[in-house]
Amino acid sequence: MSPATAATVAARTVPPVPEEPAGRDLLARFYRALGDPTRLALLAFCAEQERTGNDCVTYVGLSQGRVSAHLACLVSCGLVEVRRAGRYAYYRTTDPRAVEIVERGASMVADHAAGVAACTKVATAP
Repeated sequence: MSPATAATVAARTVPPVPEEPAGRDLLARFYRALGDPTRLALLAFCAEQERTGNDCVTYVGLSQGRVSAHLACLVSCGLVEVRRAGRYAYYRTTDPRAVEIVERGASMVADHAAGVAACTKVATAP
C-alpha cells in the first residue's frame, strides 16, 4: 500500500464496510447483482436513456427469457426501474451512482488487469 493510500485509509471516519454481518451480507448481494457481464452491460445501456425490453435483447444478443431474468434481478435490487405502457416494458437505471461504481471498477481493472486476469480464486463468467 502506498503512503498516500495508507493515509487515505487511516483518515476515514466511516468503516469501509458495515460492521454488522447483516450489513456486509447486503453489500455482498449488491456486488453480486453487479457481478454478471450481462447485467453490467444492461445497467450501463439503460443509464443512457429509457430502453424497451426488445432494445435490451438486441443490445446484449441473448434470448428474451435470459434478458428478462437479468433485468428482473436489476429491478429487484432497485438498480433499474420498469415502466409498463400497454404491452411494452421500458427500463432505466434508477441511480447514477451504480454506473459510477461500474466506471470506478473498470478504472481499477485497467490498473490491475494482469492480476485480475490471473486470479484463480474468483470464477470467470460462463
